[in-house]
Amino acid sequence: MPIVERDPWRLQYFADVACPESVSIPTEDTDSYIWYPRQRWVYNKLLICETQGLSHAPHGVPPPEYPVFSKPIYNLRGMGAGSRVIRSAAEMAAHSTPGHLWMPLLAGEHVSSDVAVVDGEPRWWRHAIGQAQSGGTFDHWTVLAGRRPEIEGPVGDWLRRHLAGYTGMVNLETIGATIIEAHLRFADQWPDLYGRGWLEAMVRLYAEGIWEYADSDRRDGFSVVLFGPHGQRYRPPPAVLVASLLQDRALGSVQITFHSDRSPAAHAMPPGGFRLAIVNGWNLIAGISARARLDGWFRSAAGQAGPG
Repeated sequence: MPIVERDPWRLQYFADVACPESVSIPTEDTDSYIWYPRQRWVYNKLLICETQGLSHAPHGVPPPEYPVFSKPIYNLRGMGAGSRVIRSAAEMAAHSTPGHLWMPLLAGEHVSSDVAVVDGEPRWWRHAIGQAQSGGTFDHWTVLAGRRPEIEGPVGDWLRRHLAGYTGMVNLETIGATIIEAHLRFADQWPDLYGRGWLEAMVRLYAEGIWEYADSDRRDGFSVVLFGPHGQRYRPPPAVLVASLLQDRALGSVQITFHSDRSPAAHAMPPGGFRLAIVNGWNLIAGISARARLDGWFRSAAGQAGPG
């Protein structure tokens, strides 16, 4: 089985990458959960907290102090679904939800890190910083060329302690170098920004258990996100518009990130908006300009498909 991608807008990254039929490479947490039973515990946010000594408990156990951050104990669909800040005991009583936990409301840089791991040993890192907006959304991510030793040190130790025996990609989300999410996969939002040959190296990691990658054209990249309001149906922009955006050599790809044949409610989206598109490239201004053109098209088409 090849690289398994369930989002059609991301198949563009893997269409030309040779992958042995006998190799399974996940891009979805649901597949990772099934394929890696020994390591699937990382999707339990209570255990992510416990392994780091963080104060935490399921809803129903009162926090010692507020504010706290609340989210599902398991969320294999992602997108920050069901997450919120809870600032008082009254709010906790109003929003107490079975299957959710509270944990510290962390401060600091929100970083997404992809790590190539061989038997629990980290061999390659790439970090991205999110420019957060309200409601669990992000304006854009900067995929950094530089290292983050303040993350790679303690988080690398965590990987060695807790993922010995695992070989493959790991994606970790941290705030202030504290792990808040762990995934047995890579971030398939921006693999085109990792450089020539990265996908081939990743396939070899899964096929042979070997990590070899020159990483010779490492540079900052940008993943610019477009959100629209909840509660309405959207239709994709014409292919000619997307093709015209990609005439700019500073851009690498455009993803239209929803299924037009499904109800908006069938999509896992953060509270702050419905994700419409992602523009990847190596120049932030070019990415923002492309997003503005897409936003203009969606706004002009708003309402034509009817309410959601």
